[in-house]
Amino acid sequence: MSRLGKLPIELGGGTQAKIEDGFIVVKGAKGELREKTHNSVKVEINGKEIKVSVHKPENKNERALWGLYRSLIKNMVQGVEEGFEKKLEINGVGFKAAASGKTLNLNVGFSHQVDFDLPEEISCAVEGNIITISGISKQLVGETAAQIRKIRKPEPYKGKGIKYVDEIIIKKVGKTAAKGE
Repeated sequence: MSRLGKLPIELGGGTQAKIEDGFIVVKGAKGELREKTHNSVKVEINGKEIKVSVHKPENKNERALWGLYRSLIKNMVQGVEEGFEKKLEINGVGFKAAASGKTLNLNVGFSHQVDFDLPEEISCAVEGNIITISGISKQLVGETAAQIRKIRKPEPYKGKGIKYVDEIIIKKVGKTAAKGE
């Protein structure tokens, strides 16, 4: 049996969940999320509790889907209740960012300004050299943060670039001149 898969998911006060046409729909204070369910996975909603199970728990693939869908649904519930956020940090002389509407403007050492268009469900805030990406979908928040980081990855010699706030960049030692004897 899946240790995580068998745990029930508790719904908060204003959160509602329902199953319609093979999708599980979770509505909360921050919005609504939909996820298609697999044929092998059964989702049961009893009042303020969601239980996930599979038809044949002895099948290895179905056990994997069991834990996966329980985690996906738990992330949906957490997203519509609290939301998710990722923080990025810009390091470098003259590197800066500005958010204007659904566009993030980045000056990160190129000869031109890079404009990154944010998805509809994602919001962005810039304070100094910290960029905060927030939204209700954990997958979309993480993917957007990864795409922004990809614009200028931190380099290993000086650490310049865009990195996650909690990321540690291991710096390399530069070249040293040969010692004369």
